[in-house]
Amino acid sequence: MRQLLLDLDAEKPPSLDTFVIGQNAELAQLLSLFSDRTPSQYGERFVYLWGETGAGKTHLLHALASSGQARYISADAPGSAFDHSPEISLYLLDDCESLPPQSQIDAFNLFNETRAHGGFLVAAGNHPPMILNLRDDLRTRLGWGLIYQVMELTDEDKIDALERAAQARGMSISSGVLPYLITHYQRDMRSLTSMLDQLDHYSLETKRAITLPLLRELLQQQAYTN
Repeated sequence: MRQLLLDLDAEKPPSLDTFVIGQNAELAQLLSLFSDRTPSQYGERFVYLWGETGAGKTHLLHALASSGQARYISADAPGSAFDHSPEISLYLLDDCESLPPQSQIDAFNLFNETRAHGGFLVAAGNHPPMILNLRDDLRTRLGWGLIYQVMELTDEDKIDALERAAQARGMSISSGVLPYLITHYQRDMRSLTSMLDQLDHYSLETKRAITLPLLRELLQQQAYTN
């Protein structure tokens, strides 16, 4: 019989410290400066991030949004979200490829206002600015500053990050569990870390060690319920 545990873990908010850097060291350093409202060494205050889904773009934007005097703006946000405010010094525009026509106009105006007032803006999308299906003037604005591809983590990076996360939780994991997890489950770090937490809870509930059979059992249960 499984021992029923209370789930006391709240989802941890994204932060720059919890972003697994991998090949993105230069970008991580730059965004740390932006978090402190310090321009890049080139004086840039605008950055555009692009990369595959799950690479960590939204994590980074939400992490910066927690720095205070910042506003996260999703692609489907109301028009008022694009209004420039004197108390906001950092704007964070996500999923630019999905901006509807009116929001593209609003985003264009926000770029101009932010630049005029010496603010900072970080935008993100799934492709480089010049090949996005957007207004020409907005594509130009998105390419105003620095452009970074958020590089996906290698399998080795993911295993290393999960091992460190497991150690921080005091988890003992048998060899073979993490390589199996990253090849048989969703590959983004948010999903993998969530599964690590579920695996830890399942191990405690069933009073069994974290082994490959336990992981397979949990994955089968999830597949059955989904």
